[in-house]
Amino acid sequence: MGDFCSHLDQVEILDPPAQIAGCEECLKTGSEWMHLRMCQICGKIGCCDSSPNHHASRHAAESGHPIARSVERGENWSWCFVDELMFVLRPA
Repeated sequence: MGDFCSHLDQVEILDPPAQIAGCEECLKTGSEWMHLRMCQICGKIGCCDSSPNHHASRHAAESGHPIARSVERGENWSWCFVDELMFVLRPA
């Protein structure tokens, strides 16, 4: 694990939608989730790794989109799945 994210050049700082129904994939299958993360490349909403299906990290692995942010109330951190690094994104 490095001490900086090498993927920041790929990030689009995306604001979460006003209403989030849940993990997009879990909603399709009727599965449950714990916490929600939003891809900072394409905006896909997925469940965290504490959830049974790990849709956020699965999306990162399958799509090559390395950074997701928490969309839980009161949380403003992001995670790089490749560099295994947590940080706060701020607009330039």
